Amino acid sequence: MAAKESVREQTRQQIKVPRQYQVLIYNDDFTPMDFVVEVLKQIFDKEETEAVTLMLSIHKGSYAVAGVYPRDIAQTKASEAVQWAREEGHPLKVEAVCR
Repeated sequence: MAAKESVREQTRQQIKVPRQYQVLIYNDDFTPMDFVVEVLKQIFDKEETEAVTLMLSIHKGSYAVAGVYPRDIAQTKASEAVQWAREEGHPLKVEAVCR
């Protein structure tokens, strides 16, 4: 019995939860509010009301958290949002930061 408990304890210690990253969307004076809402809906899977609420939070403050994900997913979503914004000619700033 002691050997089984020892193996279980070692297994518990080896499993680590991946670090979570926040994807931040920053306010600027040039990106249209409707575009930010579309980014939140299309890339971050937000419902219309949540996307509008977040957009207003970004507009009133300096930034808002669009979502929290493992590093690879956060970086991918941030780069997708920036790429789409650049294609549309908007200077939207989106980045993934460690919590």
